[in-house]
Amino acid sequence: MPRRRIGFWYRFAAVLCKPPLVVLLKRDWRGMENIPAEGGFITAVNHNSHVDPFAYAHYQYNTKRVPRFLAKSGLFKKGFVGAVMRGTGQIPVYRESTDALSAFRAAIDAVESGECVAFYPEGTLTRDPNGWPMTGKTGAARVALQTKCPVIPIAQWGANALLPAYAKKPSFFPRKTHHVLAGPPVDLTRFYDKDMSPELLKEATEVIMAAITRQLEELRGEKAPEKPYDPREVRIEQRRRSAAAQEKAREKEGQGQ
Repeated sequence: MPRRRIGFWYRFAAVLCKPPLVVLLKRDWRGMENIPAEGGFITAVNHNSHVDPFAYAHYQYNTKRVPRFLAKSGLFKKGFVGAVMRGTGQIPVYRESTDALSAFRAAIDAVESGECVAFYPEGTLTRDPNGWPMTGKTGAARVALQTKCPVIPIAQWGANALLPAYAKKPSFFPRKTHHVLAGPPVDLTRFYDKDMSPELLKEATEVIMAAITRQLEELRGEKAPEKPYDPREVRIEQRRRSAAAQEKAREKEGQGQ
């Protein structure tokens, strides 16, 4: 299956983005041999800085297998940004869709056409206090199981030193290093040809996230927490504590009357 041509718009975006990235970030890029030379595939990437999509895209661009990102559909309607998004073939995600699989139909079509589709399975910047990957959403697993394509786990670290997650001001000095490590394809064969139940998708997603985390452990030279940060569990616990505090305050108020 042929690879996607880079094309004018991707080259134009590279001309704009590569010079500042080269100036701001040194590069420690590894694992490019694990990027398939031909055929459709998915990359599953961790997310710890607003800068890292550009830094990761630079890495992926240099493999000659340009990625197609999933992005909010609204970005495709905004002037120059929209023109670049459309021209580079990025994939709009219509969040109002009630059919989870149809929201990724374009991603499935792209993979089946021999292209690379990049997923950030966490769905947002990590909220783990130490920058480790959180629990993932099931979109990448859905597309992977539908297409049976290779899933390449990619860990990155260092763009977050330039601009930490949720920070507003970058730290330019000293010059930071962007570390990337792409691993071998994740083995999802045991999930093939089965009903894509929520439980199966959750388990497949956990396998993908564990592979990304192992790559990041190698980059950072340290062990990740045994249990990944789960924003849903944290929100539930915060609501429980808030409700308990309110109940305690009401009891105290009642005792004072």
